[in-house]
Amino acid sequence: MSTLQEYKCPCCDGAIAFDPNSQKMECPYCGSEFEMETLVSYDKELQNDSESNMKWETNAGVDWREGETEGLRVYHCNSCGGEIVGDDTLAASKCPYCGNPVVMMGQLSGGLKPDIIVPFKIDKKAAKKALVNHYTGKKFLPKVFKNENHLEEIKGVYVPFWLFDADARANIRYKATRTRTWSDSRYDYTETSFYNVTRQGKLGFSALPVDGSTKMADDLMESIEPFDIAEGVPFQTAYLAGFVADKYDVDSKESIERANERIKKSTEEAFENTVDGYTTVVPASSSISLANSSAKYALLPVWILNTDWKGQKYTFAMNGQTGKFVGDLPLDKGAYKRSLWGLAALLSAACLAVSYLIWLF
Repeated sequence: MSTLQEYKCPCCDGAIAFDPNSQKMECPYCGSEFEMETLVSYDKELQNDSESNMKWETNAGVDWREGETEGLRVYHCNSCGGEIVGDDTLAASKCPYCGNPVVMMGQLSGGLKPDIIVPFKIDKKAAKKALVNHYTGKKFLPKVFKNENHLEEIKGVYVPFWLFDADARANIRYKATRTRTWSDSRYDYTETSFYNVTRQGKLGFSALPVDGSTKMADDLMESIEPFDIAEGVPFQTAYLAGFVADKYDVDSKESIERANERIKKSTEEAFENTVDGYTTVVPASSSISLANSSAKYALLPVWILNTDWKGQKYTFAMNGQTGKFVGDLPLDKGAYKRSLWGLAALLSAACLAVSYLIWLF
């Protein structure tokens, strides 16, 4: 027994049927008409749609060799649960994530040795200056944020990242429209034409970073990108002198979902930029497959200041290689209200002056 081929309207996805009078396929929902040959061609395009296949080889990091961790110590924060790694010369320190004291747990054990490390290029003095510049001109910033002692709490942290390499081959289909308008003496007309647009191609991704720490917000770390991974060097414990390293708590396999999200978004945006000449362009289907995929474990330099203000946490981060700085600032509501009252008083005085002048003349 054969089954009937059901066609959906390319414009609104409603079921369409053959109209004997017009000898065309018609959509009862939006009123569009289609030649049968057009629908057959469209149906063939739909058959090319497929699911994405974004699988990875993630043999990132290497095991520590005997004796390599002798000079490294793990410090634990009882407040936020963070674990940082430093050398055996690290003095009593505060947690870079919440500002509370950390206690030494013992020698580093377990985990993986980073493949590469990108050394700090910006020292603490420059980091403090960048933070001061960030404060400049913010008259409603609480005074505690301008305190010099507060600036001393900025910490240089090597944040764990997984760097993903892959070639992405994509097949993306878009629904596009072109709109034409005209008028005569009686009516205004609008004609909308619908198009099925496809794009196929390949993009290469190199060292796409995904941070491996739950204590670091993904959007914050992505805001201080890019890092120049070409300046990375094979990991040596000597680079930790004077800094600390966050111990990853999200492994490479757990980071794949985030890497796929970033690759999918970047690929779709790059392909959509090639679709021009239309009034609207909307992605209809996307199929992405990966080849030559691999991952590396890296430590990247970040200056961090975490602080609380009236129960809310504020985090400032600066790329320790390029100096790019991001962070939200709190509002001193008292100063803000006083400013509003002053502005209101000034406006009232101005209104009274204008009223008086009108009365005089």
